[in-house]
Amino acid sequence: MTVPRAVAVVVDGPRVLVMKRFRRKGSSSECGLCELGREAGPECPGHRYAILPGGHVEEGETAEAAAVRELEEETTLRARIGRPLWTGYHARRPASYFLMTDVAGVPVLSGPEAEAQAPDDSYELMWAGPELFEELNLLPVDVREPLARLLEGQSSARTMT
Repeated sequence: MTVPRAVAVVVDGPRVLVMKRFRRKGSSSECGLCELGREAGPECPGHRYAILPGGHVEEGETAEAAAVRELEEETTLRARIGRPLWTGYHARRPASYFLMTDVAGVPVLSGPEAEAQAPDDSYELMWAGPELFEELNLLPVDVREPLARLLEGQSSARTMT
């Protein structure tokens, strides 16, 4: 069974909170990103990309509750769901995206992501505007356009408190 993903979209004017990643597996055969990119060779070269905060929807949990929980676990930010944005797929898993509101705190990497920091597996929180989506390799690629449109509409509104 495929476990769905819930995603928290935290907007601050024309920027969104993203998690930069670097990940290298022992071999290209055990790396999903090598497989997607059709990397040749036995070794995983390592991948730099960014994602929006979020994670697995646990059994018995709603996608909304998972987005709120994952945001706090990964970033220490507290928030509530403002509204659903869209649905799609992230690494072949169904994903639900939610605009967060009443966001409180300062984003600080925490939880398993902070504990997993290593040369071959690193995380970094940052604010990014649409002009950085391609450079950061924001994944999944399908979120770039609707996210840019959302940020255009939010550029005069500030959702962080």
